Amino acid sequence: MKNKTLQERVETELSWDPRLDATSIGVSANDGVITLSGSVANYAEKLDAEQTALRVRGVHGVAENIDVRPFGDVGLDDDEIAKRAISSLEWDVMVPDKSIQLVVEDGYVTLTGEVEWDFQRAAAARAIHRLYGVRQITNDITLKNRIQPEDVHKLIKDALERQGQIEAGNIKVSIDGGKVNLTGHVKSWPERSVIEHAAWAAPGVYAVNDQTIVAA
Repeated sequence: MKNKTLQERVETELSWDPRLDATSIGVSANDGVITLSGSVANYAEKLDAEQTALRVRGVHGVAENIDVRPFGDVGLDDDEIAKRAISSLEWDVMVPDKSIQLVVEDGYVTLTGEVEWDFQRAAAARAIHRLYGVRQITNDITLKNRIQPEDVHKLIKDALERQGQIEAGNIKVSIDGGKVNLTGHVKSWPERSVIEHAAWAAPGVYAVNDQTIVAA
């Protein structure tokens, strides 16, 4: 696909997403890699722009250079952002908030701590990514090294086969302790996401190295 064609497709997809102000986002394409630039009003919109670009057929990767600039370019003080973030973590039933710490500097939030499952790690970031004033989130929360069951390989394969749109035979799974390595080819970014999610959901997994390739 020509760069210009892919660029126009991504621009159209961004303009169709009601969560985004596409007029403030620049798009360029180079051999399947999309570069997003410009500015948005909040961190959630920044993530939405990235995910919107990834779902366009022909996109193999996104280089995201979008700045977060609150309306009027007036943000909150870091201590106020921290208070709101801590409150959000405490009220989210998916987050073991007593196991998580956070630091805020110039609107950049860093999460640390240790939890049992990856869904808890992801939930912590989701709990705060729509807060006003947050410019970026670095999720450094780690997972406890759980004992790996011998049949973790089969559990992942079974999970992939339950997904009707996934051809599990195209995916190779190798296990190194509690780390899962994924290789092979998929048809789209949503398929890649399903596969990675299945790997994370297996008991005993504390790291996933996803090297699957999205076919053109």
